[in-house]
Amino acid sequence: MAASELYTKFARVWIPDADEVWKSAELTKNYKHGDSTLHLTLEDGMDIEHKLDDKTKNLPHLRNPDILVGENDLTALSYLHEPAVLHNLKVRFTDSKLIYTYCGIVLVAINPYENLPIYGSDIINAYSGQNMGDMDPHIFAVAEEAYKQMARDERNQSIIVSGESGAGKTVSAKYAMRYFATVSGAATEANVEEKVLASNPIMEMPKGSDDSYRVTSVNQCSVVLCVQMPKGSDDSWAQKLYNTHLKTCSLFEKPRMSNKAFIIQHFADKVQYQCDGFLEKNKDTVNEEQINVLKASKLDLLVELFQDEEKVTSPTGTAPGGRTRLSVKPKEIRSGASSKEHKKTVGCQFRNSLAMLMETLNATTPHYVRCIKPNDLKFPFTFDPKRAVQQLRACGVLETIRISAAGFPSRWTYQEFFSRYRVLMKQKDVLSDRRLTCRNVLEKLVQDQDKYQFGKTKIFFRAGQVAYLEKLRADKLRKACVRIQKTIRCWLVRKKYLRKKHAAITIQRYTRGHQARCLVKYMRRTLAAITIQKFQRMCVQRKLYLQKQAAALVMQTILRAYMARQKYQGLLRNHKAVFIQKHVRGWLARQRYKRSLRAIVYLQCCIRRMKAKKELKKLKIEARSVEHFKKLNVGMENKIMQLQRKLDEQAKDNRVTSERLNSLETSHAVESEKLKVEVSKLKGIEEEAKNNANRVTSLLEELERLRKELTTTQKEKKTIEDWATKYRDEMEKMVAELKQQNGLLKTEKDDLNRMIKEQSQQMTEKMTRALVEETQQLESDLNEERSRYQNLLTEHLRLEERYDDLKEEITLSVSVPKPGHRRTDSTHSSNGSECTYNSEFAESEESSRHGEDVTRGMDTSLTLKLQKRVTELEQEKSSLRNELENKEEQFQRARDDEEHKKSRGAELEYESLKRQELDSENKKLKHDLTAMRQSLLGNAGAGAGAPGSPPYKVLMDQLNSSCEELEVRKEEVLILRSQLVSQKEAMQHKETMTEPVHYAEDVHKMKDSGAITQAYLGLKETNRLLEGQMQQQRRSYDNEVEVLRGELQSVKEENNRQQQLLAQNLQLPPEARIEASLQHEITRLTNENLDLMEQLEKQDKTIRKLKKQLKVFSKKIGEMGAGHVETISPGQMVEETVRPVNIPRREKDFQGMLEYKKEDELKLVKNLILELKPRGVAVNLIPGLPAYILFMCLRHADYVNDDQKVRTLLTSTINSIKKILKKRGDDFETVSFWLSNTCRFLHCLKQYSGDESFMKHNTPKQNDHCLSNFDLAEYRQVLSDLAIQIYQQLIKCMESILQPMIVSGMLEHETIQGVSGVKPTGLRKRTSSIADEGTYTLESILRQLSAFHSTMCQHGTDPELIKQVVKQQFYIIGAVTLNNLLLRKDMCSWSKGMQIRYNVSQLEEWLRDKSLMLCGAKETLEPLIQAAQLLQVKKKTDEDAEAICSMCNSLSTSQIVKVLNLYTPVNEFEERVSVTFIRTIQTRLRDRCETPQLLMDTKIIYPVTFPFNPSSLALETIQIPGSLNLAFLTRV
Repeated sequence: MAASELYTKFARVWIPDADEVWKSAELTKNYKHGDSTLHLTLEDGMDIEHKLDDKTKNLPHLRNPDILVGENDLTALSYLHEPAVLHNLKVRFTDSKLIYTYCGIVLVAINPYENLPIYGSDIINAYSGQNMGDMDPHIFAVAEEAYKQMARDERNQSIIVSGESGAGKTVSAKYAMRYFATVSGAATEANVEEKVLASNPIMEMPKGSDDSYRVTSVNQCSVVLCVQMPKGSDDSWAQKLYNTHLKTCSLFEKPRMSNKAFIIQHFADKVQYQCDGFLEKNKDTVNEEQINVLKASKLDLLVELFQDEEKVTSPTGTAPGGRTRLSVKPKEIRSGASSKEHKKTVGCQFRNSLAMLMETLNATTPHYVRCIKPNDLKFPFTFDPKRAVQQLRACGVLETIRISAAGFPSRWTYQEFFSRYRVLMKQKDVLSDRRLTCRNVLEKLVQDQDKYQFGKTKIFFRAGQVAYLEKLRADKLRKACVRIQKTIRCWLVRKKYLRKKHAAITIQRYTRGHQARCLVKYMRRTLAAITIQKFQRMCVQRKLYLQKQAAALVMQTILRAYMARQKYQGLLRNHKAVFIQKHVRGWLARQRYKRSLRAIVYLQCCIRRMKAKKELKKLKIEARSVEHFKKLNVGMENKIMQLQRKLDEQAKDNRVTSERLNSLETSHAVESEKLKVEVSKLKGIEEEAKNNANRVTSLLEELERLRKELTTTQKEKKTIEDWATKYRDEMEKMVAELKQQNGLLKTEKDDLNRMIKEQSQQMTEKMTRALVEETQQLESDLNEERSRYQNLLTEHLRLEERYDDLKEEITLSVSVPKPGHRRTDSTHSSNGSECTYNSEFAESEESSRHGEDVTRGMDTSLTLKLQKRVTELEQEKSSLRNELENKEEQFQRARDDEEHKKSRGAELEYESLKRQELDSENKKLKHDLTAMRQSLLGNAGAGAGAPGSPPYKVLMDQLNSSCEELEVRKEEVLILRSQLVSQKEAMQHKETMTEPVHYAEDVHKMKDSGAITQAYLGLKETNRLLEGQMQQQRRSYDNEVEVLRGELQSVKEENNRQQQLLAQNLQLPPEARIEASLQHEITRLTNENLDLMEQLEKQDKTIRKLKKQLKVFSKKIGEMGAGHVETISPGQMVEETVRPVNIPRREKDFQGMLEYKKEDELKLVKNLILELKPRGVAVNLIPGLPAYILFMCLRHADYVNDDQKVRTLLTSTINSIKKILKKRGDDFETVSFWLSNTCRFLHCLKQYSGDESFMKHNTPKQNDHCLSNFDLAEYRQVLSDLAIQIYQQLIKCMESILQPMIVSGMLEHETIQGVSGVKPTGLRKRTSSIADEGTYTLESILRQLSAFHSTMCQHGTDPELIKQVVKQQFYIIGAVTLNNLLLRKDMCSWSKGMQIRYNVSQLEEWLRDKSLMLCGAKETLEPLIQAAQLLQVKKKTDEDAEAICSMCNSLSTSQIVKVLNLYTPVNEFEERVSVTFIRTIQTRLRDRCETPQLLMDTKIIYPVTFPFNPSSLALETIQIPGSLNLAFLTRV
């Protein structure tokens, strides 16, 4: 394609830079052919013009799309050149904190100069067994590839780790050796990788003599010639090099600023060597051939100088001619033959070492690791582009890139290409054949067919083509976005315009209406104003006239009334003056008495108030002490009651005073009425006065006198009223003060009560919190102990299996072959059912005996060690079991204490309520007594106590109520006594029931051991029988009473229901009433019919039972007749003919036991355990049928009291289950089947053990089937241990089935089509997110989970156990998915987070469908859910960081940071997480207390518990199918 198509506006390029080597820029103008400059904008916003080379006209390197930045494999980059490689390594190293990157077949490792948590055993386990391209780049991936190829191809492997000093070569080799030591099973030894590293032939190539020589590579090394002149120096040697090679050799250069250095041009780069100390560092021996030449010289001096050591007496000796003889040999003389050997030169040693290395490499499969030193200062995660690009140029990485760029580095499958570039296709281009569709579209998009090639399953692209397609895709998406934005903006603007238009029309309509209404209102107001003015003027004139008329009338009325009043007042005062004086004087005397009395009372109140204040101060002082809270609470009520009583008394006095005042006012009103009557009389007198004019003078004088007295009386009345007002004010003030004090006291009381309540509540909460914490601690300790115990069981089982294997190996190794055909392993049958259990058992016994005989003469140290270890494990197991039981007892005791506290609190509350009730009754009785006394005292006459009088009636009522209360108390006492007696009799009965054996022993010890013993035992037996009959009758009586009570209750309910129906029917209309009555009658008849049918069925059952009894009795009668016939003489027997009789078969009442012979025990175990297949025969069986059969056989052995039979049966059962699990332990159905049956057998042993705690849910018939002779508690523990082992085997089997499905189904499979984007994969294989045939999907996981669940339900596994299994399943799914997410950068994207959340929702839906939401499985997925949410939330601001920290509480800090570092945008519209944001997250989470482990432990198995689950199945109803081949068992 033309350059104008790529170098367009907004295209990004790389330009050279002196500091950063390469700098990114963006084109601001399209490039046209022939342009000499490019218009660019740097990332900092600076605009520059980049001039092209006049000769080459080479354009700058194009930059890869952001979607390809940070790839795991450099060959996945579309543009493969130096700046792209450098930028990709920098982004991965500095931003994502990733130090490993693939470059084709080479792993590039950058030294972080910091310890990273990526080399633990969890990371090793995660990479073990994985393909090299399925996980993120890692040294463990290279080691796994080498280990896998060594095991698969059986060919030696080599890992070539190269790099300069400080790049991390030794550490990389060390971690590779650690991986080998771990996966090979030797990781338990100390420093295994160090030992392997020390013993492994690792060669580090010789380098230059100076630290400045930083190039490190196997295929580039320089060897300089030694210089052996005695007077030579570093300077002279440098000058000789300049003189000799500077002008003659093009590969030799002289530095500009130094005379003591030289430069050698290697094929990768130039390397500068310093000459200071070069001669001293590079001393070398003389070549042996040269020495031999000098020895053969004719010059005596040379011969003497290079003569052999044995001819030299001293390094400095005197020659025959008197000259001092010098020797080039050292002073030390080596002994032996080695002293005669000539030391090899450095060049010879290097050549030999290099030849050996090349020979070794040619014999192995190489794997390459290139170590890069990011900076010279060893700063952590600091990237120096200059230093990095020097090493990249030197170590061959860029050469590998150039080789990849020359071919087809980008590779896509057809489905991936179709999914990624579907947006570039039209609807008519999409065909059913994906290959043809991709071919047609690609031919249209890329005209040059040399830029791509079609393979069988993939499309191969040359460098730059993927970037071009990404540009087309981005342009298409950008155009689509612009079009969508245009449409949406148009829609928004039009919607806004229509809204404004509608608003304007509405405003106009309302404005015009408002104006019209205003005009109408104005017109109405004008008309109203004229009317109002007319009527107002009329009203004013009329009002003036009426006022004048009324004034005249009022003046006349007042004048006439005044004259009449004057006359009336004179007569009234004269007439009442004497009356008023009399009453007022008496009233004044009484007031003086009352005033003195009130003064005395007031003085007393003041004194008492003063004492009360002192007491209040004292109480306040005491109230400050916390110790007197309760006392204060008790005493305060009494004081408040006293104050309330005083307040009531004062209020009563006030009421008396007010009543007296009211009486005075009433008397005054009466007097006023009397005065009115007198006035009426005076009117008559007035008429008489007219006639008696002579008496006017005297009356006027009397009237004057009465006026004076009235004035005096009014003054006194005013004085009295003033005093009463003052007294009332004082009393109100006193009452207010008392109320205030009372309020303060109440407030203090409330405060004290609240404080006491708060303290008690705090104490209660504290105790509750402590109890909860202690309970949680006990539960955690219990779980830890269970986990330890179950781990020890696993270890014990492993050692037992190892011991058995060693025993078999010893037996096989010492067995003597017999002549004839010898059966090898290949001739053995793999089906265990072809050989009988008898032969296996006999062979095992024989082999064990033979092995014992042989091993007596052999070395038994290993066996003794294993036996010792087994003994130690058993002891530790027993100690852990005891500790576990102690923990469980403590836990149960804590629960009991809590329940006891709760019940005790309820009892105390009930007692307090009872006391309050008694107090109220006591007060009531006191009140009644007071009332009776007052009534008796009030009626103190002669007939006060006579019958029929009120005191007598009150007394009789009280007496009757007391008698009734006494009767009730007597009945309660009698009931309590009867209960105590019954409990005492029950206790005595238990003692007597447990004592007969001891009494029998005592009787047998007596001298008269004959009839006395028999009589005593018979008497005891008779007593037991009678007592049993009495108990049975009592139970039947209680049952009848309960039945009658139930019938009575049902009758009451029916009566209530009938009454309700009747009430409802009465409210209905007549037609509906008739219909309702008919419906009710139909319902009643139906119920009666059903009851009659039930009674009929019961009668049928009774008839059948009686028929059976009749048959039994007839059979017994027939047997008795036959016995009678046997007593007849033989002659009579011959003479009489016997009529044939049809004898019916007697039906037995089975007791739920199975009888078998001792010799049939092996056959029972073989048919029921070893040869029973869950698939097929066992599918149609009752769930847990083998367990029921074994327990019914065990019951019979217990019934016959055969301890040997019980022991052998249990031992054979346990060993057979272990054997079948060892043989078929990888079959989920087999393990699930025997886990269910083992648990059911364990539950049967508990349910029928006779322990009351396990018999609560049993029927009476099941209680009769309990074991009677043996206590199998120890075997229950053994079976529990066996169930734990089977459960762990089930989890391992389930994990092996689920493990291959999880990553593919939860992460790689695209459940929601079209959401996940696909990126180029490079040379390394990467699993596609598009599901191919044979790959696992989420549906595969759900189907497998459903298969597990249905299998366990079909086998009758306990629901609680199924919940624990499902919880473990979901933990494995969540842990494996999260671990792979943390190790795969290509999976950390927004779209993948959506896929994970959808998959988790499907798992939750599966739980909901199976009713397993409360089993704790959903909580195990919480870390995975939070990781998916972390991929989808915003990651920019501080608020986002706070939200992430609060949301991801189930993820560790390292996991959160790892996900943020791995987050990779799939589309160009997504943004990467900034380094600043990640540091903000780290700062916020630094106070978390957590483990630094990155990955979740997938090997964790939650401790399992087996809650007791009794069975409602009756043992006597179980039928044994013939397919089990158990005809030798007999039902009993």
